[in-house]
Amino acid sequence: MVTAHADWPVAKAARTMDRHRVRRLLVVGRDRRIIGIVSRSDLLRVFLRPDGEIRKEIRDDVLKGMLRLAGTDVSVQVHDGVVTLRGEVENRSTAQIAERLANGVDGVVTVGPVIDYAVDDMVA
Repeated sequence: MVTAHADWPVAKAARTMDRHRVRRLLVVGRDRRIIGIVSRSDLLRVFLRPDGEIRKEIRDDVLKGMLRLAGTDVSVQVHDGVVTLRGEVENRSTAQIAERLANGVDGVVTVGPVIDYAVDDMVA
């Protein structure tokens, strides 16, 4: 019987389903007891998030929360999962980190960064 573990990332569960050509996986805990079921539609739902939810997570959690940027430093636009970041930050490294973190948000297809920076702190 093919199972998924509760601590697996979504991508690993999806790959397991694909490799074994199944539509559902039983989810087991550390003690190998069944704690749930995950289906293909459950996995897809993560990636088919509404643009507004994606925008809010990037703006609030990534830019304001993690990077401590002011709400006016970088604007976030999302259309069909494609994110565009516009604005200016102090350092080039901050611009690159913002892009990488935004790209890691569930539902993001790609990030088109248009973030300017005042200082290139990446020069050796």
